[in-house]
Amino acid sequence: MIETPKFVEEAQKKISQLLENTPAADIERNLKALLASLLVKMDLVTREEFEVQRELLSRARETLAQQEARITELEARQAGADKQIEP
Repeated sequence: MIETPKFVEEAQKKISQLLENTPAADIERNLKALLASLLVKMDLVTREEFEVQRELLSRARETLAQQEARITELEARQAGADKQIEP
């Protein structure tokens, strides 16, 4: 196994320290905090929650269509019954 020369290790440490202390690191942290704050304010939902709501809406639409068909059928029956009663 080849050992990394000491000066290379020291250079890597110094470069890492320089990068940690640059304004870029602060800017990145600030942007991440800002983005997280904006996402919280947007009141977003997870994909799973979205899918659950989508399924519930689909079922509600299906039930509504069935009820509308039933009402139409009952209205037609009532209209037919009303015609038979009229002299």
